[in-house]
Amino acid sequence: MKAFAFVGAMAMLAAVTAAATPVRAEPYPEKPIRIINPLSAGGASDILVRALAEKLQERFGKSVVVENRTGGGMNVGARACADAPNDGYTLCIFPGEVLTLAEFTFKSLPYNPERDFEPIINCFINTQVMVVSSKLGLSSLDEIAAYSKANPGTMAYSTLAIPMQIIIEDWKKKTGADLVMVPFRGGGELVTGLLTGTTPVSIVGLPNFIQHIQSGVVKAIAVDSAERSPLFPEVPTMGELGFRSLVPVYFGLVAPAGTPKDIIMKLNEEIAAIGNETSFRQKRLIDIGNVPIFDTPDHFAAYLKEQREISRRLIQESGFQPR
Repeated sequence: MKAFAFVGAMAMLAAVTAAATPVRAEPYPEKPIRIINPLSAGGASDILVRALAEKLQERFGKSVVVENRTGGGMNVGARACADAPNDGYTLCIFPGEVLTLAEFTFKSLPYNPERDFEPIINCFINTQVMVVSSKLGLSSLDEIAAYSKANPGTMAYSTLAIPMQIIIEDWKKKTGADLVMVPFRGGGELVTGLLTGTTPVSIVGLPNFIQHIQSGVVKAIAVDSAERSPLFPEVPTMGELGFRSLVPVYFGLVAPAGTPKDIIMKLNEEIAAIGNETSFRQKRLIDIGNVPIFDTPDHFAAYLKEQREISRRLIQESGFQPR
């Protein structure tokens, strides 16, 4: 009797547990998915996420659409993601500025970087490169500084990442270089500004400039990677030129907080499989200067926590004033 009672109790417990566990009526996904990108079309993240969306569409058999929601220092796209339903049909590709840096560079945010997003996967690190328009005939930091001082108030620079802006501002203080920061909303606009001469100096993702460096339209001065880029081994790292190591420019996929764990895991599995395809990895990342990551949700969450602390220290030490 005791054994029978025990079995009956266990059966009842199993029934209660099953009733408490939500059962998805249809396999995910059952409708189109959108991916919010807070940067404009044409940049490194946009090119990668569109290629990724195409592959996901093939694997899922459902439409995957990229939606560029620009403006507000990427806060417009970040808020759109935070406010979206957490049903797995809104994903967002964000750089570290949204996920771990913005809370230290803005006085207030329309979203909470720690609580509003569910980490899915860290996709890649975007190697940054400092370039100058070849029209100026300059080949080094010293030459850029000298030219800017000889032509005060006429030279501008641009970058999409605050850590890179801090690099240039530190260099300006040390050398007396006279350059003015011009903000852009995305990599495509930044490239246009450089090629037209509006902003002859830039630090931006290497993928945006590979063809222009190879053609001689722009001159590569330095890369921010730990080692020299295999694509341009003659170009020194920023460390070799005396710059300190800063926050890496990484791009990861997240979903609105509360998105079901099973959906997060399925997305991670599918995206990692795409990212680890030899041809995709080589063509879409390595060949254009990006460093592939494609980790797990837990690893990405731990990385974000670590980078948040590094970002806090960086902003404090630099004296950067939240805007």
